[in-house]
Amino acid sequence: MKLLRYGAPGEERPGLLDENGTLRDLSGHFSDLSGAALDPAALAGLNRINTADLPAVEGSPRLGPCVAGTRKFICIGLNYSDHAAETGATVPPEPIIFMKATSAICGPNDDLIIPRGSEKTDWEVELGIVIGKTAKYVSEDEALDYVAGFCTVHDVSERAFQIEHHGQWTKGKSADTFGPVGPWLVTRDAVADPLDLKMWLKVNGETMQDGSTKTMVYGPAFLVSYLSRFMSLQPGDVISTGTPPGVGMGMKPPRYLKSGDTVELGIEGLGSQRQAVRADD
Repeated sequence: MKLLRYGAPGEERPGLLDENGTLRDLSGHFSDLSGAALDPAALAGLNRINTADLPAVEGSPRLGPCVAGTRKFICIGLNYSDHAAETGATVPPEPIIFMKATSAICGPNDDLIIPRGSEKTDWEVELGIVIGKTAKYVSEDEALDYVAGFCTVHDVSERAFQIEHHGQWTKGKSADTFGPVGPWLVTRDAVADPLDLKMWLKVNGETMQDGSTKTMVYGPAFLVSYLSRFMSLQPGDVISTGTPPGVGMGMKPPRYLKSGDTVELGIEGLGSQRQAVRADD
């Protein structure tokens, strides 16, 4: 099932995309795609609904982030063997964890705003995991039982802020609009194998990333279990699981985004995003 949120920023309503590609309103069943509504049992109940009975949404409204109420936006670094190679890094013996500010979250087609002082804004297409119920000390075997579904994430990064300034990576990852999420939350039962999905990203129509989740080092079940050892995971939390090769920092010479560029990205079965790039006012 492909769930989504639509409407103006801060006024989004829950919806779904039916098998015919029609956007249907879900607000008669859920107030939003957050909290208890994300529990896998609650989502399974949607399968009993005749989607044709849901109100069709007219026109082409803005799509918001596909999940609401996110309290933690957790990212995994260097989690693709081929991406680690392009950056000259070795695959870490345990996942590299860093946080992205939840204020970075935006809709999949909202403008991507280059922050003031930035000269090295970079792109990263990533598989997102959306937590559906509280997970704490869960085993790898049961970890996916706590997952509501998967989505496309654009982990935008400002490399100078991230690497050349002192301190942690978070300040290079957290500018407003640096976390487009969606277009859809695809429920777990509708994703046959999250470790066999094609993923791609283009800048101005030129393919930059053309990879697959097959080269992910630490998979979704392991990551949910691993993270739950160090913090409880709550409904609506998003885990962004790393990126394949083809980022601007890894090119020779490096290439970064500038005002006027257009970025398009997507993951097989999870939908695509499109962002116009502009400088902060």
